[in-house]
Amino acid sequence: MARFHDALNEQVGREFAASQQYAAIAVYYDSETLPQLAQHFYRQALEERNHAMMMVQYLLDSGEAAAIPGVDAPQASFGDAVAPVRLALEQEKRVTDDIVRLAGIARAENDLVGEQFLHWFFEEQREEVASMSSLLAVVERSRENLLLVEEYLARTSVSAAEPSGAAPPAAGGAR
Repeated sequence: MARFHDALNEQVGREFAASQQYAAIAVYYDSETLPQLAQHFYRQALEERNHAMMMVQYLLDSGEAAAIPGVDAPQASFGDAVAPVRLALEQEKRVTDDIVRLAGIARAENDLVGEQFLHWFFEEQREEVASMSSLLAVVERSRENLLLVEEYLARTSVSAAEPSGAAPPAAGGAR
């Protein structure tokens, strides 16, 4: 089962990298005085960090080594206000593919506990891709007046949600 645990440790790094990318996107929108977009991506950054910590806790609970890797610097400059959301959607699609690959490894190793652990992440990724797709559509339609995006975010629940009660525990969180 070492292959699944090794792959999960690699995913921890990808989740931290996603968190850093979302923080960079949030800072970009903050610098453009778009506070709703900034807050949305600050929350996304925290959510991705929590995903990494859920994986760390799973590894610890499994008696496996948990690695906290360094990550490459995120993209911090963008050609326009649409590019960061487009990048975020691409990132969510990649993470979905990563989770599917992890589940395939767990299944191939007959690690039913590992495969079951990933089920919450499947639902989470479906929601994330749908939410980011919607946000991209709104940003593309409103590119000439981003205050419409700000209004949209202020009145909708497209923002990152807290993990459901069924979410795996995160390392460092209360049990």
